Amino acid sequence: MSEVIKIGIAKSKNGEIQEVKEINVSAGKGIIGDRYFNEKNEDRNQLTLIESENIDYYNNKFNLKIPYLNFRRNIVTKGIKLNDLVGKKLIIGKTEIKGIDLCRPCKSLQENLGKKNIIKEFLKMGGLRCEILTSSNIKSGDDIKEYEESINE
Repeated sequence: MSEVIKIGIAKSKNGEIQEVKEINVSAGKGIIGDRYFNEKNEDRNQLTLIESENIDYYNNKFNLKIPYLNFRRNIVTKGIKLNDLVGKKLIIGKTEIKGIDLCRPCKSLQENLGKKNIIKEFLKMGGLRCEILTSSNIKSGDDIKEYEESINE
């Protein structure tokens, strides 16, 4: 079963990610209280997900213990392959989202973590940018379900 295992938000662009147990999301706007919340938000800036398995792989490969939320994504998942979900609709708890594109690791993430290989190692493991389709809330432990058909809009 796929699920949400961690949730994080930041109040400002370079602000520390704070772990929370629940977030309120607004369709087309983002996470209420997060740095990217905006009345006319781009679909790719509304919500980000990353696989815990990819972080675990990296930590194990390099004998590190970098916490999940230090990778600066809003939701850390378990049991779902995010790379396959571009253009597809998902349900997290009761919230509908759409996968927009893959999150590319950035130079600032690499600098923040102090690891020179983050961009290379996470090129195709950096997560998924999503559009929020329905206003609702998302909690740690919520199930993540994929719709069978993709959305063509």
